[in-house]
Amino acid sequence: MTLGTRERIVAGAGTAIVAAALVLLWVIRLQMPRDLYVSELGATGMPTARPFEVFLLLIVAGGSLVAWAGRSIRSRARLIGRWAPAISLWIACGFFLIDSQVTCSAGCPVPVPGPFFTWQDFVHTSVAVLAFAAAAVAILQCAFADGHRALRRLSLICAIGVGLISAVGGLMSLFDFYSWFGSRLELVATTIGLGWVVVFGAALAVGGLRAGSASTLHRVEQSVGQHDQPVDLVLIPIDPPHLGLGADRHERVVLLPDDERAFGTEHVLLPPHLPQIVPGDPAPR
Repeated sequence: MTLGTRERIVAGAGTAIVAAALVLLWVIRLQMPRDLYVSELGATGMPTARPFEVFLLLIVAGGSLVAWAGRSIRSRARLIGRWAPAISLWIACGFFLIDSQVTCSAGCPVPVPGPFFTWQDFVHTSVAVLAFAAAAVAILQCAFADGHRALRRLSLICAIGVGLISAVGGLMSLFDFYSWFGSRLELVATTIGLGWVVVFGAALAVGGLRAGSASTLHRVEQSVGQHDQPVDLVLIPIDPPHLGLGADRHERVVLLPDDERAFGTEHVLLPPHLPQIVPGDPAPR
């Protein structure tokens, strides 16, 4: 089942907003004559503080719309597949919203114990790290989602890129080791993350992803009903390619009950023409 018209329109709107945020980020950054971390663009007293707040609010608005449009997308990964990527994206947007209102102080010092420590910097930096982490999880979840193969591969590359590049850039800032280069790494990681949201939203808008891409087991449980009465045999007509199951020509899937008893003839469905089949008969076409 593909996304509806309303979801596609919302995804398109969210994509446009996030794309505008990405353009605004680079416009702000190119105005600065020196290397500095992204968060410092919104620091107290900076001439770019107000545009940077608008940039973060655009991320919140656009990212939330894209998450809503893709709320039916599910990940097949065991650990991070317990919740939808939309949840992770919404969490990231929530942290970015806090960041837009709690900016760092002048110079954006690293919030380590010392004479320059402030709770304002501590909250801003902590929330920014959590926002990046939640966004990376959302991207990684989509790397294991059913549907668009090219987008899955792109998501995996982007998830690894955002995680590693932002981590290295943060450590370089923490230890004041070539921090000018670390600031560039942070800008690259931010660009990759926002670029992925744009691509993800565009894929939703054009219908490149299927809604309801849950794991096979989850889809089957929804079809059968988790609280049905025990039965001896459950036969469900399904579309194997739609559920992500491998199928060759006329293969069919028969779901047997969750029963550890001996396998007997009462559990097997025999077609009337089965006795007519002899070894060597070609498969039906």
